[in-house]
Amino acid sequence: MLQLFSSGLMALWLEMAGVKPGSVNDSPLLVWQGIPLFVLPTEPNPAVKSTVQQYLQGLSAKKMVVASQGVWMQSGPSLLTDHQGTVPLPAASLTKIATTLAALETWGPSHQFETLISGTGPISNGVLQGDLVITGKGDPFFVWEEAIALGNTLNQMGIRRVAGNLVINGDFYMNYQFNPTLAGQMLKQGLNSSTWNKDAQIQYFLMPKGTVKPQVAIAGNVKFVGAGSYLNPKQILLVRHHSMTLTQILKEMNIYSNNDMAEMLAKSLGGAAVVSQIAAKSAGFPPEEIQMVNGSGLGVQNQISPRAICTMLMTIERYLQPRNLTIADIFPVAGRDRRGTLQARHVPTAAVVKTGTLNDVSALAGVMPTRDRGLVWFAIINRGNDVEDLRVKQDLLLQSLLQQWGVAPVLPAAITPATDAMDAFRHLGDRSRNEIML
Repeated sequence: MLQLFSSGLMALWLEMAGVKPGSVNDSPLLVWQGIPLFVLPTEPNPAVKSTVQQYLQGLSAKKMVVASQGVWMQSGPSLLTDHQGTVPLPAASLTKIATTLAALETWGPSHQFETLISGTGPISNGVLQGDLVITGKGDPFFVWEEAIALGNTLNQMGIRRVAGNLVINGDFYMNYQFNPTLAGQMLKQGLNSSTWNKDAQIQYFLMPKGTVKPQVAIAGNVKFVGAGSYLNPKQILLVRHHSMTLTQILKEMNIYSNNDMAEMLAKSLGGAAVVSQIAAKSAGFPPEEIQMVNGSGLGVQNQISPRAICTMLMTIERYLQPRNLTIADIFPVAGRDRRGTLQARHVPTAAVVKTGTLNDVSALAGVMPTRDRGLVWFAIINRGNDVEDLRVKQDLLLQSLLQQWGVAPVLPAAITPATDAMDAFRHLGDRSRNEIML
């Protein structure tokens, strides 16, 4: 239990107050200016421990290795239960919690990625006499709607045709496509409605009624020239495209557990090693409790302890609170976000959660409001061959605990969303984020 107080959310404000961990007769306590404050509980809550033990016994009866299962639950400073809680285990998409924390710490919730659109020649009679150059800076959520809005902005500037090539430079992604040439081909198609495929047409019909269909025909080919290597003395900045906010991007990434978006963010942050370092330092847990090889969680090599996962979630909540946001603005909410990974789950209503799945891994973490225990933070990591059954058992475990603690009569402000559930969809393809520079 002492480790809980020497890391994460508690350690941050205790350290600011001058409170340090100590001990009396080997029992953990907190000390302020040399004065013992109170002894920390060294044992989990008996009732919760019993319920979790029954849960683990059920897994054992299904021939699952109990040592491969991890559970950590806490309410504020009180540890409720711990099974392999400090052992790094395959976290699957719970890894995205670390990517989320590192992104927030690095850029802030209102950050917008830029994509620069330039031309290498004059505009004459609706024709850009030269190349159209796209300089990407890591926007992971540039999709059909954004391309359509960009095309309409170029039309507004008088550009209906490009005589040269579409040149891709830097980290440009479209529709979650890493390959810059393929991303460029989709952009070329998106700018010209006469060449739209079925996917582009579907997304167009989801946009606000009256959205104009763009007509920017590019005569040349798509060419990728590398990261930051393209420089033309005639190049003139036409449009500075601003992405949706990081808050909106993270919400969409976590709702659908989008691996490509997570990998793109991790790359922009400097790679998986940098992400894990930022996450461990920000949340204050031992770096040995997180091992990342990518930002998405694909592969059992991504391993995080259940305690570290809870600590990161609590740190994210602490980070967002003074910015008038909550953790519910970043992660899906059961009963509210009826899309993505929660569609077939029976997680208690109003719980804010993140799911994770691999072939033999099912993981679930988040925070659940209760009447008797307040906010309960939890992380459950299971290994076994029947992932569907593991999901059912996780949901039943949380429902069982909620019956013990009671349903919260009022949704706590700490997990009440500040933004609308469909916020991102309404802002996709918003032309106001295209800043005309010419």
